[in-house]
Amino acid sequence: MTEDSLFRSPNGDSPQRQTEANRALELETHLPLTGWQQEVSRGLEYGLEAAESIRDRTIPTFSRGELPHYAGINTFLKAPYLEDVRRVGEYDVAIVGVPHDSGTTYRPGTRFGPQGIRRISALYTPYNFELGIDLREQITLCDVGDIFTIPANNEKSFDQISKGIAHVFSSGAFPIIMGGDHSIGYPTVRGICRHLGDKKVGIIHFDRHVDTQETDLDERMHTCPWFHANNIKNAPPKNLVQLGIGGWQVPRQGVKVCRERNTNILTVTDIMEMGLDAAVEFALERAMDGTDCVYISFDIDCIDAGFVPGTGWPEPGGLMPREALYLLGKIVQRAPVCGLEIVEVSPPYDISDITSLMATRVICDTMAHLVLSGQLPRKEKASFIHPEATPELVAEWS
Repeated sequence: MTEDSLFRSPNGDSPQRQTEANRALELETHLPLTGWQQEVSRGLEYGLEAAESIRDRTIPTFSRGELPHYAGINTFLKAPYLEDVRRVGEYDVAIVGVPHDSGTTYRPGTRFGPQGIRRISALYTPYNFELGIDLREQITLCDVGDIFTIPANNEKSFDQISKGIAHVFSSGAFPIIMGGDHSIGYPTVRGICRHLGDKKVGIIHFDRHVDTQETDLDERMHTCPWFHANNIKNAPPKNLVQLGIGGWQVPRQGVKVCRERNTNILTVTDIMEMGLDAAVEFALERAMDGTDCVYISFDIDCIDAGFVPGTGWPEPGGLMPREALYLLGKIVQRAPVCGLEIVEVSPPYDISDITSLMATRVICDTMAHLVLSGQLPRKEKASFIHPEATPELVAEWS
């Protein structure tokens, strides 16, 4: 037992094993308050000092910043809205909304996903107790708003998405994309590949569905992103890892593609039987085999439908929230992550915003683990970012 894992009980008894809570209490003492103080100062400057009857003089007249959680204009975590996207490289992380659900084949509504996630994110603070992370103090975060997608036209929307993500990625800001249905997985990866040069990206995909069909209903839909993303030479199919696949909604056309391309799949049962840590090893080994970075695509329906009713394709039997967050955290801490997308949140089907809240947790946990692993804040652009945009090279396969 190491000294770090010990603490003395209040009555001075012999050392005992340190709990996570005791460790968290200690970690908080080392966090600065600079970001909070700057936010208070901005609020008082821009929102006027409070009425004389208000004793807490950090409160402005007009709501600015985190408090109160129910007030203000919703960006993600009430981060600054960056209207001039040419300045996105000045930030460590950029939140990007993609309100697109024209690739949906059953229940629409994911075009409202970015709005729903932003709205409930106001409930969160930037501080996580267990992890000892305060995002407001440790990184710079902006919300660039939404990409202008074209209703009922997937291909034009895909072109818009690829251009937007390529711009954010090439700036050096870490892109976090809020969908939107899962058809956006193809254009987001395509946008990243435009600035990889000769580098390669592995994809770790949390989902209940394989999403590897070539077409669905004669179009590239939300069941098809990885067929087309893996046609790009920068994103080889051998580096596609899919976690949580199973149930009664996995089309055989997609299964055939997985078999032919030798992609990597773990079902929920696989993950439970081998253990979470072994599943992490599986995912990292295969996604990082010969690649330079890893892209994470998190479909909210990978989680059991009882916890995420607000989605287009709910499927019972998925991962429990704690299992999904554990897998995500361990992967982010050990992989060179180049971007994250959270997709298939459909607020019209949600109950008390719990699905949007889960998506918010996925985003915040990812940022925290990027900080813990030293990937954020970035002192310089990641080595896998190529400054010049190049057209994607499509690999031949049969």
